Order: sequence, then C-alpha cells, then structure tokens
Amino acid sequence: MSNVKTVSQEAQAQVANNVPNKKRGPWREVWRRMKQNKAAMVGLVIIGILIFAALTANIIAPYGYDDQNLPGRFQTPNSKHLLGTDNFGRDIFSRIIYGSRISLMVGFIAVGIAALSGGTLGAIAGFYGGKLDNVIMRMIDILLAIPGILLAISIVAALGPGLRNVMIAVGIGAIPGYARIVRASVLSLRDQEFIEAAKAVGANDFRIITKHIIPNSMAPIIVQATLGVANAILAAAGLSFIGLGIQPPTPEWGAMLSSGRNYIRDYPHIATFPGIAIMITIFGLNLLGDGLRDALDPRLKS
Repeated sequence: MSNVKTVSQEAQAQVANNVPNKKRGPWREVWRRMKQNKAAMVGLVIIGILIFAALTANIIAPYGYDDQNLPGRFQTPNSKHLLGTDNFGRDIFSRIIYGSRISLMVGFIAVGIAALSGGTLGAIAGFYGGKLDNVIMRMIDILLAIPGILLAISIVAALGPGLRNVMIAVGIGAIPGYARIVRASVLSLRDQEFIEAAKAVGANDFRIITKHIIPNSMAPIIVQATLGVANAILAAAGLSFIGLGIQPPTPEWGAMLSSGRNYIRDYPHIATFPGIAIMITIFGLNLLGDGLRDALDPRLKS
C-alpha cells in the first residue's frame, strides 16, 4: 500500500509541476512580450487614460463643452480653469476632455471603414488572383496615386463638412494600405497545407477566407489599425483646422486649434493645449503600434 501511495503522490507532483509549464497561447505570448516593452506600455497607459476620459467626460469635466462666460474670456490657467478659457469664456480643459470622444470616434470608425473595405478587397484579390486581382489592385493603385489627405479633402468638399462625412472621407483615404497588407498576407497563406486541407474536406471559399485566412492575417492588420487610428485623428484634425471637418461648437481638437491661432500671440494657451492633446495622443498610439509590431513579429520571439 505504501508503494502505491508513493507512486500516486509522485504522479500528482509531476502533474502539478507540469501545469505551469504548459505552452502559452499565442495572445498570452504577445501580451508577455508587450509587457517587456516599456515604451509600448507607456503608449498603452496614454491610450487607456484617453479612453477613460472619453467615457467619463460628463463626470470628470468641470464644465460643459459649450458653457460660455463672456466676462471670463481669455483667462490663463488658474485654480478654476486648469487650462484657462478661450475667446468665448469656455473652459479649455473641459473642451479637450469632450474632444477626446470626437477624436476616438473618428479614429476608430474611420479605421473600421478602411479595414473592413480594404481587407475585403485585399482578401478577394489575393485569394482568387488572375484578372480579378489585376482589376482590384489597379483600382487600389489609382487611390494610392492620390495623397490620402487630398482625397479626404475632395470627398468632404463634395459631401459637405460634418462628423459623419469626415469619418467616411478619412476611411476611404486609408483603404489602399489595408488592401495591400491583406493581399500580401493572403498570397503567403493560400497555398499552405491547412488551406489545402480545408478545401479537401469541402469548405467553400467564404469559409476558407473568413475562418482560416483572415484570422491568420490579423497580426499585420492589428498593427496597421493601431497606427491608422493615429493617422485618422491627424487627418480629421487637419480637416477641421481648415474648416472642412467637424464644425463649432463641437469640441474637436483641430477646430479648437484653428480658432485659437487668431489669438496665439496674446493668449497662446488657447491653441497650445489642444495641440499638446493631439501630440500626446499620436505619440501614445505610435508607441503602442510599434510595441504591437515587435510583439507580433515571430522573428523577435525570445
């Protein structure tokens, strides 16, 4: 009996020792490498704070984004107005917090439009090849020949200014990048053995693309999307700065920067703080995107 107990105890100990040594899942491994990248974690913290501010703007903003106080115009930063007031006496800190909602909405929705449309076109072109690939990619080349911001300006000028039209314009301008990335990934995957096995068991093209190819192409798409949010926020701010984007009194950072430039010599804080908000947001997204690129690169596995 003692021998049986000893063998049982040894088996249990061996099982217990093997549990922590289980192979990590792919996304847990990505997270482990992300945590080792201090710059990426700084970017994640910045974006986390921005998302928190956007979700709780009604709670943490001391004033409404359009609460005007004309006698209190052009106040420099003080205890009542942390970042001062603008030419209408509105609290700049509150407007920047509310503006984070607009920037994140534009960034994520524009990237969603671009990733969905461009990814679909790229997957179809790469999977089927031939004449269809040639037609789709020549259309993408035409879009690539036009700078993204100029294409966005043209679309907004045709559709009119406004939040929805800005998201559509910025999203269309970013489609070519996603189409080319997804097409390249599909070309490298479509002749793999697991794709041939899926075809052999009778899986149709739609299932192969959505269940096998797209999930295995997510790494470059995620990196492109993270960096694309930064580009979308910059593009939307640029459109608002020249008067083609979100219109006042909506607290969009580019529009705030544009209205503050008229007073930049005497009251520089009106334009400075929205500019700093844009800079910090883009900085955080770029740090996070670079960290994701390194974490998702299989050649950098340790």
